[in-house]
Amino acid sequence: MDVALSVPTHSTETESHSSSRDILWLLVICFTLFGFGLGFTPLANPDEARYGEIPREMLATGDFVTPRLDGIKYFEKPPLTYWLVAGSLKIFGSGEAAARVTPAFFAALGILLTYAAGRSLAGRETGWWAALVQATSLLYFAHARLLLTDMVVSVLISATLYCFILAVREPPGRRRRLLFYGLYASAALATLAKGLIGFLLPGAVMFLWLLLFNEWRRLRPFYLATGLMVFAAIALPWHLLVAQRNPEWAWFYFVHEHWLRFTTTTHGRYQPWWYFIPVILLGVFPWTGFIWPALRAALPAEWTRRSEYTDKAFLLLWAAFIFLFFSASKSKLVPYVLPVFPPLALVMGGYLAPRMRTPSATGLRAGFLGFSVISGLLGVALMAVFLKPKLLGTVANAEELSRFGMLAGVFLVGGALGVYLLLRSENTKVALRLMLGTTAAFATVLVIASPAIARASTKDLARTLEQQVKPGDIVLCYHDYFHDFSYYAQRTVGTVKYEGELELALDPDAAAKGLHVTEERFQELWNGPQRVYLVLRRSEMKTLAAQPGFQGRILAEARNHLLLINHL
Repeated sequence: MDVALSVPTHSTETESHSSSRDILWLLVICFTLFGFGLGFTPLANPDEARYGEIPREMLATGDFVTPRLDGIKYFEKPPLTYWLVAGSLKIFGSGEAAARVTPAFFAALGILLTYAAGRSLAGRETGWWAALVQATSLLYFAHARLLLTDMVVSVLISATLYCFILAVREPPGRRRRLLFYGLYASAALATLAKGLIGFLLPGAVMFLWLLLFNEWRRLRPFYLATGLMVFAAIALPWHLLVAQRNPEWAWFYFVHEHWLRFTTTTHGRYQPWWYFIPVILLGVFPWTGFIWPALRAALPAEWTRRSEYTDKAFLLLWAAFIFLFFSASKSKLVPYVLPVFPPLALVMGGYLAPRMRTPSATGLRAGFLGFSVISGLLGVALMAVFLKPKLLGTVANAEELSRFGMLAGVFLVGGALGVYLLLRSENTKVALRLMLGTTAAFATVLVIASPAIARASTKDLARTLEQQVKPGDIVLCYHDYFHDFSYYAQRTVGTVKYEGELELALDPDAAAKGLHVTEERFQELWNGPQRVYLVLRRSEMKTLAAQPGFQGRILAEARNHLLLINHL
């Protein structure tokens, strides 16, 4: 991290040379943060494994229009992330790092977009600091390494809004036209990544900014006719094809996955209205203490002077609207607020840049104090876990986790004390280096500890099955569906008495195959002549074994799961 602070603020180099050097350093930082240890852990069940299994099935079937999970139509998300992951799996193989390349790549792209936007809006230093803030924020770092759809859509929404604010600053001409075409293309890709919010969210932000600040004159020309053609050419083909092939798709996609997700608790993800406040405050660590000073500096002193702050106001409105939108939603998950991080990073970059030019970095005291307090408290909590592993309860690998917790705690507490002491001596630039070094050390421990932190996996069971299963054998998951088992076994499986996210009601053809069975039908299959493999949780084994006449052999064992076979 220290190398990032050596970027000079005054240089005789040309603009293009300085930009190339900045981009090179940012790529090195991104490669290190987002790429190191990307394949250390199996794909987490269910989310990561789901977004690996659907692309795997696309490659296996050759159908890239209708997404399927375990051979059953799956309409919860549009296909862009699936397509990208499928391409990665085709090129690099089925390893975990290959599956996670897509979010890591888009996270790096998001950093470069923030740098470019910040540089265009407020100069090189603002772009640099904004990119550094975004890349090193804890939540952004974590989701750059997780196979979810949220990083892709977050970066594409950001690209849409960056193109807009940069385009309205340009006079009519080629550059303005290309920026607006970039806006339409990014919004279309965001729609293909996550649905209607891909264009509704950035569209609402742009409209509110134009309305509140009366900036309509800056909108013209915005190339609406040709821009809509660009949008339609990208976003419409898949929507038309999937609707044509699947009559049941439209209701599920537009009503169940958009309207009901936002307005009801039917998806089981209800959280209180304030849920995202601590998510953002902790997610932007180690920069949490800089949020309020940066926001206060970006706000206009008086509403009558708001015209002087229109660009900053756009960033504030962007962050506020997305935060309020998802806070109002009845369905909340942590990654939903990722689109808030780019505008916050730019606001903080604009705050840091001029203050880092002064010898003592005046005005950064509150930010460093915030880091010291949060880092210290978090470090003490982790060290307490080491001293009393029982605080983790019945968590597997409690002792191993507690040792990693102690190591991370030492780094965090040491960094907190060091930054505080440097702050007292007004050596804030060294304090900043120490803060970033502490964050890098903490992140390194998290990555190294990830195999111990990872959820229980069925990967080893799937590998065992893959070596032994023969055509005609039946493979079932008992009272559940283990997404990672399908991914690692490279096959679809059946289920026993399971009614989860597998939408059999939407896919009569899949239901008719008879692989998803009742308890009674399972008993018939298990006691029949065909060879049957069964994957189940250890906790289910006692109940299963207690059934009259049940016989089976344990073929392989994992931490929380078993693989059984009825007969050899």
